[in-house]
Amino acid sequence: MPLFSIVAPFLNERESAERFGAFADKLALEIRSRYGFDLEVVLVDDGSTDDSIERYREHLNGNWRIIELSRNFGKEVALYAGLAETRGDYVMMIDADLQHPYDVCIQMIDELMGDPKLDVVYTIRDDRNEESWKKAIAGRIFYWLINFRQRFEVPENAGDFRVMNRAAVDALLRVRDKRRFNKGLYAWAGFRQKGIYYKPDPRLSGETKWSRLGLIALSVEGIVSFSALPLRIMSIIGVLTGLAGIVYGTNIIISSLVFGIDVPGYPSLMSAISVLGGFNLALLGLLGEYIWVTIAEVKDRPLYIVRKVHRPGDLS
Repeated sequence: MPLFSIVAPFLNERESAERFGAFADKLALEIRSRYGFDLEVVLVDDGSTDDSIERYREHLNGNWRIIELSRNFGKEVALYAGLAETRGDYVMMIDADLQHPYDVCIQMIDELMGDPKLDVVYTIRDDRNEESWKKAIAGRIFYWLINFRQRFEVPENAGDFRVMNRAAVDALLRVRDKRRFNKGLYAWAGFRQKGIYYKPDPRLSGETKWSRLGLIALSVEGIVSFSALPLRIMSIIGVLTGLAGIVYGTNIIISSLVFGIDVPGYPSLMSAISVLGGFNLALLGLLGEYIWVTIAEVKDRPLYIVRKVHRPGDLS
């Protein structure tokens, strides 16, 4: 029987285990009756410190595996670990907290199964207009930076909630970036993709694992991994600062030699040192981000380490 896989990473999500088990049972019955597919569930424990694994083991039925990582490697890597364990002809990635609506899951599957020309169906969050204007502006700037003069486009507000055929999954698995930004990798890999809009369901338990600093760090990761534009902007600023310095210096020389005007030395000197020093420090920090990404790739450490794979019938 053809196989359909779902991948769901989790971190301390014990409260969602029962509802996730019911979700998987319902999905298994539906895709079997509609498409004749068997369901494979691959969960990835990304370093949970509670009894999430035991809770999921109690509520999962059928063909399932829980990949227990040795520590917290981050959601981007956890998704890769889950994809690497799948064997399905089609793979869907969802969140274990079930904020991804069941009806949208079925809609994505219908879209992909109904069009043989499609390789990927992804979702776009349609509730961003409810966020603050500061976050909205920051998001626009981020996507402009990462998409500027690229041969591919990262869709704005698209996420990991998507369905892919086996060819697209295998292509992603061949991309072994150590510092992963999945939104960019999905777009870079290409294939024929289609986006559908959705609104996430409210979170019924627990709290989001993404802090504001975590989102900022992920955004920086994406920009550094997929865009050289910040370096070019800093280069332009450096050229403009140099030209401004030449103009200012010329003005001082003319004022002193031609018109005999006394030019205050200390304020001018301190202003120049402050501007150039601040610019150099900013440039060094930006270069450091790019160098750090390069070092991580050169070290060639494994993306993740599996502590144990849990299967039906194993002893807890």
